[in-house]
Amino acid sequence: MATPDGPDAPPGLDTSQPTIARVYDALLGGKDNFAADREGAATYLKYVPDAGRCAIDNRDALVKGVQYLVRTAGIDQFLDIGSGLPTQKNTHQAAQEINPDAKVAYVDKDPIVLAHGRALLATNDSTIVVTADLRQPKEILDNAEIRAHLDWSRPIALMIVGIHMHFHDDELPDEWVRTILDTLAPGSYLFITDFVDTGEPLQKAIEQAGLESLGNGWIRTPERITEHFLGLPLVPPGLDFLARWFPEDPEADVPEVEDLQPYQRILMAGIAKKV
Repeated sequence: MATPDGPDAPPGLDTSQPTIARVYDALLGGKDNFAADREGAATYLKYVPDAGRCAIDNRDALVKGVQYLVRTAGIDQFLDIGSGLPTQKNTHQAAQEINPDAKVAYVDKDPIVLAHGRALLATNDSTIVVTADLRQPKEILDNAEIRAHLDWSRPIALMIVGIHMHFHDDELPDEWVRTILDTLAPGSYLFITDFVDTGEPLQKAIEQAGLESLGNGWIRTPERITEHFLGLPLVPPGLDFLARWFPEDPEADVPEVEDLQPYQRILMAGIAKKV
């Protein structure tokens, strides 16, 4: 049974330390978090008062990307790594409202995600949740549940949404992604969002918030974020701020960058295709 402090914790779980998934859940207004996670969210809000809106915009971008991948690109399989808690519309909902047969494999290292996700998805045979860490890509690839759930002979959308910022470049996170991407069939896609550094104070503020609350959360230049795509061609409109990024309508009339609110210039998104 959940307590006022948060959800039931699996045995042995240290709830005194915030996690990425649960701080994000707190910023989205969810209830699957503990006091330490709410303190982490409060730190983000101290430095970036619109951090909650950033989290919502990132989730909206996830939906936009999934809708493009299903409706326009014809993808019906998703490997969503660092998926977090489904407080708002998540990958399986966005995909399956277009194609009810779309399959989704969620991967997150937070055991609360596994417990909550399996309970939520008990009647959804097309979606699974697995505990694993992007730092160990071969364990993801060798996971029996994932191997059985997805058809690796056909294209898969690999989703690394809102995760790269939590890894320092010294850890070589692009190589973890490459290990997984190399196993995917031609025609697969790579979908990424990340904190950007174009020299604005609020971008530096969200980095400081992450370092103070979670010990990670680095910003990167657009050029560096582009390198996350490992040389794959980006689909239109390429890499852009979330409020300007509409992959299903790359010719959309979007606001000028200078007209965006400062919090709208914190995250960028892009999708690339493996050819």
